[in-house]
Amino acid sequence: MIRGVHKVCGHNGFLLEPYITSLQLSCHYTSAKTANSTQNLPRLPVPKLSDTLNKYLKTVKPHLNNDEFAITCNLAKEFGSVDGVGQKLQGLLEKRAQQHTNWLEEWWLNTAYLEYRNPVVVYSSPGLVFPFRKFNSQVDQLKYAAKTLLAALDYKSLIDNDKIPVEMMGKNPLDMQQYKKIFGTCRIPGEKRDKLSYNSSSKHVTIIHNNHIFHVDLWGDDNVILNEDQIVQQLHKVIDMSKTPAQAGIGILTSENRNAWSKAYDMLIKDKQNKESLSDVQSSLVVLCLDAPVGLWKAADKNARQNIAAAQTIHGGGSNCNGGNRWFDKTVQFVVGADGVTGLTYEHSPAEGQPIAVLTDFLINFIDQDKAAGRSPSSSPKPPKLMNFNVNTEVADMIRTAKGSLDKLVQNLELNCFTFERYGKNFIKSQKLSPDSYLQMAMQYAFYRLHKTPGAHYESAATRMYAGGRTETIRSCSIESIDFAKTMLNSQSTPKEKKAAMQKAINAHKDYTVQALQGLGVDRHLLGLKLIALENGIDIHKLYSDPGYVRSAHMRLSTSQVACKCDGFMCYGPLVPNGYATCYNPRDNDVNFATSAFQEHPDTSCDKYRATLEQALQDMHDVLLQSTQAKL
Repeated sequence: MIRGVHKVCGHNGFLLEPYITSLQLSCHYTSAKTANSTQNLPRLPVPKLSDTLNKYLKTVKPHLNNDEFAITCNLAKEFGSVDGVGQKLQGLLEKRAQQHTNWLEEWWLNTAYLEYRNPVVVYSSPGLVFPFRKFNSQVDQLKYAAKTLLAALDYKSLIDNDKIPVEMMGKNPLDMQQYKKIFGTCRIPGEKRDKLSYNSSSKHVTIIHNNHIFHVDLWGDDNVILNEDQIVQQLHKVIDMSKTPAQAGIGILTSENRNAWSKAYDMLIKDKQNKESLSDVQSSLVVLCLDAPVGLWKAADKNARQNIAAAQTIHGGGSNCNGGNRWFDKTVQFVVGADGVTGLTYEHSPAEGQPIAVLTDFLINFIDQDKAAGRSPSSSPKPPKLMNFNVNTEVADMIRTAKGSLDKLVQNLELNCFTFERYGKNFIKSQKLSPDSYLQMAMQYAFYRLHKTPGAHYESAATRMYAGGRTETIRSCSIESIDFAKTMLNSQSTPKEKKAAMQKAINAHKDYTVQALQGLGVDRHLLGLKLIALENGIDIHKLYSDPGYVRSAHMRLSTSQVACKCDGFMCYGPLVPNGYATCYNPRDNDVNFATSAFQEHPDTSCDKYRATLEQALQDMHDVLLQSTQAKL
């Protein structure tokens, strides 16, 4: 279960587009410092056990037949009874909540991320594709890269000086501490648990080109930030020093299974030179990947370009493309490709995506408005330094294995990223419906239409109204969502009946969302009860191995809304072998979707899923219009 919980969280830390007045998200231009000194945010609640079990039973019902549901009900009743183990665990969890500012925070970081052993590539780290660029020369590429770095420094300055606007949900300020963790942070592999290294006061970045790794200082000896031309000069020097690809690029090891990478890491740091080079990368503010061309503008259309760019930001295209030109453990890793693929990859463990989404729009605005122009130069830039690594035969073998592992991952990930152009959130709002819940129900309907079975479905809700809050699961698959799908597929149903079922499903989703945002979902509470049992040597109750729990937590749809203002989109891999990932950016008159599935699983197909999702969106649109016409 922990693994399942992790992977979904892995991609989905984004705040939902606000549609509930009492939970409206907005930015108040109070400084984060002022807010943090007066926030005194409430503690994450421990929900009532009876409330969680009642809610849980409702969410598992679509996945069980009547006999199975009766067994699940009995298990829940036994677990939650006065003398049941659930009550004992609830007491222990409430005691923990009194002793910790956030009872889940440390557990979540460890179990959901740092103890997770699959590669961060595909399984955890999302890619974020920026609007495409046309670079006519290498100078264009390097200028864009320089502007990106200067934009990042400006954004970091706002964070450091507590000038990032405090986000609000209604009257509730949200915890802003995640913003402090995105620059200078790096994940370091460990045998059973990784750790995070925080280095926010660093003054250098890591540049990777042709798999060679460089230290580049962004401040001169005079403590003045280099201007755009000076950074471009530094990047030219980097390229001159790395004209041929490094065959044994160390970066590819960061794409490996965490135990394998940990073993290689332990070997590498026995050598003093390697230890210094690794430390230098870990302590840098960000990584910038200057990538080789990938044929972006030779692609047939926007859809093909979107797929190419998504692949580059998720995994770099494999060992023979840009997959070795990466350091996947860095929280923020910018990608600037020679032919216009731009974006970032982010390692998810220190923060949810909201700071990254805000950073993205800040960067694009900075670059488009050319805010780097006219800045004074530093009088004493420092030359770039190539980070050398001594690779013995055993590590060389590990690099070869890592290449093979990454290439297998790349071949297995099917992507279909597209823009649905028929309508966007303006139409949905005109029907007085929530865009997020509407799109979630479109996915539910599409999955049921395609697979003829309910799809357990994860959407993330941010719990940042509490100190140290991360996420809670919105279980989008519901009794109402399946009833909606069945009604839509019933040729005897009238448009009025279809619209009524749609509205009922959307309202059920909205209701669960409100609860999840307040930390009152099912998944984190049940996880907490399980972890407190393990911590106290108490046997895990049969509820956790019951088909109701197993099937409802096997999230075949892993989804999140990432509402960038720019024409960008986020992408990531599925949660389970027979599942789909669906990230979406609803804009006024269109919706950017990034879908993925695993090639090797016979039950899933991105192309079929996309076609069915587009058809579902069209069907829903038509039903709403038919219902309106029927009224007239």
